[in-house]
Amino acid sequence: MKNINENTNSFNIIGKNIQKIRKEKKITQEDLCARMQVMGYQINRSDISKLENGKRFISDFEVLGFSNALRVNILELFK
Repeated sequence: MKNINENTNSFNIIGKNIQKIRKEKKITQEDLCARMQVMGYQINRSDISKLENGKRFISDFEVLGFSNALRVNILELFK
């Protein structure tokens, strides 16, 4: 089963927003990775890069984790 948006060639719709928010808050991918790992998510810096570039699917659990790690309302990730 392919979960790719054929219009954007992306596996997710929030990766670019994660990247934008992360950069606005001056958080590195490594720092974001560490925040996620402290919360129990099995994610590495390469996974975050792939998410931000639309090359990796993101689960609903991870969406919640990213909103907590970035300290933003979950809806901010979908704007």
